[in-house]
Amino acid sequence: MASTMTGTMKSSFSSVLPSIRVAKIKRKHLRKYSWLPDVFRLKGSIIWRILGPVSTVTLFSVLVAYASTRGYQIVMVNSIVPLLSVVVGLILVFRNGTSYDRYWEGRKAFASMTANTRNMARMIWINAALPPTDMQPAFAKGKTPTTEISLTQLRRRKIEALRLCLSFVYATKHYMRGEDGVNWADYHGVLPPSFARFDEVGLTTQRTFPTSTYAATRNDSTATSREGSRSQSGRTSPDLGKPDATKRIRVKRSKQKITDQSTPLLGNTHRSVEIHPYADEASLPLPLVIAHELSRTIYSFRRDGFLETVGPAGLNGLTQLISGLVDQLTAMERIANTPIPISYGIHLKQCVTLYLFALPMTLVHDLGWATVPVVTAVAFTFMGIEGIADEIEMPFGNDERDLPLDRYCQDLKEEIYYIIDRLPEGGEGLHGYDDGEGDD
Repeated sequence: MASTMTGTMKSSFSSVLPSIRVAKIKRKHLRKYSWLPDVFRLKGSIIWRILGPVSTVTLFSVLVAYASTRGYQIVMVNSIVPLLSVVVGLILVFRNGTSYDRYWEGRKAFASMTANTRNMARMIWINAALPPTDMQPAFAKGKTPTTEISLTQLRRRKIEALRLCLSFVYATKHYMRGEDGVNWADYHGVLPPSFARFDEVGLTTQRTFPTSTYAATRNDSTATSREGSRSQSGRTSPDLGKPDATKRIRVKRSKQKITDQSTPLLGNTHRSVEIHPYADEASLPLPLVIAHELSRTIYSFRRDGFLETVGPAGLNGLTQLISGLVDQLTAMERIANTPIPISYGIHLKQCVTLYLFALPMTLVHDLGWATVPVVTAVAFTFMGIEGIADEIEMPFGNDERDLPLDRYCQDLKEEIYYIIDRLPEGGEGLHGYDDGEGDD
């Protein structure tokens, strides 16, 4: 009997114990209680970027300590280093603060653009509706336009408008990264198919036959790699042969390439030339082209009577949202086009180097070989601050520590698609009119 009960208890314990799992301790859990997980962390740190300069300073301090043990008198007055340390500290603080301000301004501008996109998508999805013709109020008799467009056709136009809003954000991301054209994988399913046919409807004054894409959306970097080249620090440096969308001094995006300017008929395509003195200076970034098309879409909605429920105030609100998108694009463009002056960065590095190379000769008389770890720690601190500032001063790149623009765009894409697929439109059985004269 006892053996039976013992076997039963063992079987019950064996059935319970396997279901108990020990929680795996992760770094994010330990970070709440100690700094050690981050102290010994190498991934994501600045160590690999400053390893070379710190090693150089360490090697120099070893040579100074070795020369001191051999009887060479390499000693500097101790009053010089404190003066340099104050100057270097002030410059590093200003440098780091300026770089983070640029990083934070870029994040705020992109967040404001995301908010404007959300608001505009919601307003278009709800407020754009067919103008009802039955049971109109007295003040609306003969004033509201009529249309033959069906609900399905209007829904298709609204979906295209929402995709244009989303395309503006994606185009801004590529524009900030110097990536021209529409031949990028994340444009698939975002950019409306009709947007690539602007050149067929006569919106450009310079034509090429056969034609397939709008000139400003043509990818001019056919002979260069999209990934560019990566330096040892991990920062993405643009290819010199590729137009840089964040620099105004560059090859114009709207200029179409031909094989030979002197013999255009011998190129791959036949080119009809129209005499315009300003043609060579014309250029428009892709986000501004999308903003132009968004404005045309809102105008067509108002012209066809799809915005009668909101009246002139709603139209002004949509127009202001488009202007807000352009304003945030300009703010990010200002950050990308205004780098920290190169002379400031050069002078900072010179001051830090002078201080670090003078430090061993000041400490070697009192510390001996202990000078080496002390100087290494000081070099790691100063050079690390400067390295972090250099990494975050341009926040729109593809580096690991830049703003995650790809994730922001993907999140916004999921939101827009959720609106299209699951949220009801506002014009189903809800009709209202605004005569633009306010409440009486």
